[in-house]
Amino acid sequence: MRLFLQLVTVAVVAFGGSLCTGAVDWNTPLTLVFGLATAVLSVLAYRWIVRRTEHRAPAEIARNNAALGRGLLTGTAMFTAVIALIALSGGYHVLGWGSVSGAIALFGFTAAAAVTEELLFRGVLFRIVEGWIGTWAALALTAVLFGMAHLFNAHATLWGALAIAVEAGGMLAAAYAATRTLWLPIGLHFAWNFAEGGIFGTDVSGTNAPEGLLHGVMSGPAAVSGGEFGPEASLYSLLAGVVVMTGFLWLARRRGTIVPRRRRAAAVAA
Repeated sequence: MRLFLQLVTVAVVAFGGSLCTGAVDWNTPLTLVFGLATAVLSVLAYRWIVRRTEHRAPAEIARNNAALGRGLLTGTAMFTAVIALIALSGGYHVLGWGSVSGAIALFGFTAAAAVTEELLFRGVLFRIVEGWIGTWAALALTAVLFGMAHLFNAHATLWGALAIAVEAGGMLAAAYAATRTLWLPIGLHFAWNFAEGGIFGTDVSGTNAPEGLLHGVMSGPAAVSGGEFGPEASLYSLLAGVVVMTGFLWLARRRGTIVPRRRRAAAVAA
């Protein structure tokens, strides 16, 4: 019931925010306002339901500007490196300036998506399941679920979902496992997506969105550019995700934050 109640509470806020942002059809000020409001309300809803169901103050969502900042820097650096490699391979070209208003709308949209998805997949699913089956199995399970959730996006492919599962689902869970704060994966998730759509003007997980600050065009083999799904289906993104995920998992082992699988006897005793 704890898992169910937490998922439903955050999902209701996320769904309501999604309906509002979808209804305004990328109107710049309204998309920004509704997106930011959804992000804030989701955090408040998560804090409230965790207090009610676990009788504790959720330390994983306590204010942590340093973790958020590191996440923002890491996500921006990651995508910048990926798009640079794609460009050097002939798969990305800048044709000129894009749209400032589009970038502002994407800022709000991305904030809502990053916060709600991290609360649902890392804050609720991964955190609770990890207590039952350990870090490694929880990471694998929630990564697969995260990838499958993106099969409903426009231009989705099985390869794109698998890539998302590894480079995002696995990496972001590893980021939480290493730091035990949701603000680092939230910052990383937001920065990656905003750089992807809001700055470099490429598709985000197949989502149709307005242009970002740059008018960027993808071309060439889908293995390099990611095809219609966007750069997240590129082999370069997969490589970057694996490298960063490995780094976070190494850090988690060094810090002793890996949760072992519960023994059957211990589970029965509990």
